[in-house]
Amino acid sequence: MEKRTLTVTINPDWRAALRAAGRGAFAADGYQGETLNFETPAAFFSRLTEKRWAMLHALQGAGELAVRELARRLERDVKRVHEDAGSLVELGLIERTERGGLVCPFDDIHVDMHLKRAA
Repeated sequence: MEKRTLTVTINPDWRAALRAAGRGAFAADGYQGETLNFETPAAFFSRLTEKRWAMLHALQGAGELAVRELARRLERDVKRVHEDAGSLVELGLIERTERGGLVCPFDDIHVDMHLKRAA
């Protein structure tokens, strides 16, 4: 199985971000990784909280985990882990298996964020 990579970007012009991701996908032969774009830093930080990052980290390379097992490993409430997992599934950062477990398909997640002074 080929390793999957994800680059998280912040670009208010989501159309330009989509075009750039599309060009990158066809620039060379083979898999070029995947991109998830947020329009603002606020959108990024509201969706990818500290606890959700911890969940991603716990799932990376762990294989399939049941929600209860993940909650145990994170020392968190099952209901809250289930809610956070739903948000991460919606974003495409984790996936639900046919058996209802959770898995992070990405071996590498890179955040590409720039902070520039106002013009």
